[in-house]
Amino acid sequence: MTISAVERETGLPKDTLRVWERRYGFPLPVRDESGERLYTPEDVNRLRLIRRLIDQGWRPGKLLAASEAELQRIVEAERGAGAPVTPDGGVPTDEVLAAIRRHDVPALRDLFQRSLLERGLQALVSDLVAPLNVVIGEAWIRGELGVPEEHFYTEQVQSFLRGTLASYTRPAAPPRVLLTTLPEEEHGLGLLMVEVMLASEGAQCCSLGPRMPLTDIRTSALTSAADIVALSFSAAYPLRQALAGVRTLRESLPDTVDIWVGGAGAHERLAGIPGVSVIGAIRTVPDALAEWRAARLPTASVAALN
Repeated sequence: MTISAVERETGLPKDTLRVWERRYGFPLPVRDESGERLYTPEDVNRLRLIRRLIDQGWRPGKLLAASEAELQRIVEAERGAGAPVTPDGGVPTDEVLAAIRRHDVPALRDLFQRSLLERGLQALVSDLVAPLNVVIGEAWIRGELGVPEEHFYTEQVQSFLRGTLASYTRPAAPPRVLLTTLPEEEHGLGLLMVEVMLASEGAQCCSLGPRMPLTDIRTSALTSAADIVALSFSAAYPLRQALAGVRTLRESLPDTVDIWVGGAGAHERLAGIPGVSVIGAIRTVPDALAEWRAARLPTASVAALN
């Protein structure tokens, strides 16, 4: 496969593949007569496994030296050690996967709509979408879904959540939250999931989407009078880069603006930066919001929100 085909198949950017080639010696493609990189099916299989393990929190350096068999053992160990990821409420994941394979928009929307009516907005995100994200990832690593199917699922989730937010009405209350990601962080679904959890508690949310320059985040935070800047990190985002970016942003913002970081790549070391809080699982977002309000708002205002 060409490097463009590998990018489509694995979801790994071309620049990442080139950096790994130089730094770790894998993948090490052959070259055709015009000098274009060509990758074997074995390379692609290993890259699929590596990408999924990175999404689960592993660092590339430890994975790129492993054989495909070793990577498979790591995957199986991770699967055995992890908590069950089946969505609550007995959602038939086989049916979900089948709907995704045939690009069945009505079937997925019906699932989301029934969950919304039965569970409510927050539980839709924490008890259905979050576990389904893991199920989809597991199916992808087993080769049961391709990158187009994974992207189809993500687009349908985002479309449904945005539509639900647009029709969701609740009096806005503090805090004002600016949501975004640092440059080179492309994953936006986590941002939208957090926005849903916050908006359902009445917080005033402004999402810039992913990949925002630090100077633009600072300008937007000041322009919107944000109380909190919320950043999402996927597991593949380099920790050193995250630390540098968050430190720079922290220094550029007033002390009155808090920074929240979350996602699979939100390492605890980020919490060592003053004024930065690491938010754990998606279901803990309302608790973090309640703690902020208790600490920052008058008692009467907090009571009125409950």
